[in-house]
Amino acid sequence: MTFEGKTAWITGASSGIGAALAREWARRGGKVILSGRDDSRLAAVAQNLAAESLVLPFDVRDDAALARATERALTWKGGVDLAVANAGISQRSVALETDMRVYREIIEVDLVAQIAFAQGLIGAMSKRGSGALAFISSIAGKVGVPMRTAYSAAKFGLAGYADALRAELSQTGVTVHAIYPGSIRTDVSRNALTADGSARGRSDKVIDEGIDPDVAAAEMLDAIAAGTREIIVAQGAEKAMGEARRTPDALFDQVADMVARGYIERMKGEGA
Repeated sequence: MTFEGKTAWITGASSGIGAALAREWARRGGKVILSGRDDSRLAAVAQNLAAESLVLPFDVRDDAALARATERALTWKGGVDLAVANAGISQRSVALETDMRVYREIIEVDLVAQIAFAQGLIGAMSKRGSGALAFISSIAGKVGVPMRTAYSAAKFGLAGYADALRAELSQTGVTVHAIYPGSIRTDVSRNALTADGSARGRSDKVIDEGIDPDVAAAEMLDAIAAGTREIIVAQGAEKAMGEARRTPDALFDQVADMVARGYIERMKGEGA
């Protein structure tokens, strides 16, 4: 993938990884669509970009708003070249104490809404025969981490969707990338939900000492441009955990080959 003149649509773009990806994409000559819930914060990010941008605020849980935003995004510059499903919320609570409302909210935002975002784009990308979809999972989407049962469930699920979608789209020219960040220096732990659903309000030492988001964003875009399917952006023990659970490229190739050999058509023919 080249960047010059291409359009990236990034959710969760008002801060953290999303804002860093917007800055890096713009620095490389691309145009950026910024989405999130806070119009003013998105506008502040857009104001500092060295590229043309479009602010499309909406709540990822609002299907009607998502549909309107998708239509606008697809028509703004004739299509979306890279879509980054980055919106999400983390967790800091043990399962024994966590209200089911927390599970439902995190899975709705981190998994269901991200799937809905992608579903609105895959038709247009497939028809055009090009494009890339990137899903921000987590090292906690590779290895279950204490105090993140809901978060890990959602991020594991997002990775599963990405892997299956990648195989289905393998003959279309559309690429799918699952990104597994470790500790990145953002507000993720400060904004994480506690057992009763309230925001934690404080950060973790490991997050505060984590990778600079601009450094992480550059690594992510380099890997997407290189066609890397699983992108692990972490350091130390977190990187080791992610690499230990990395899916071999040969397995991805094997599943994609099923599609190339007519697996989907056969299954449809069997009424499955």
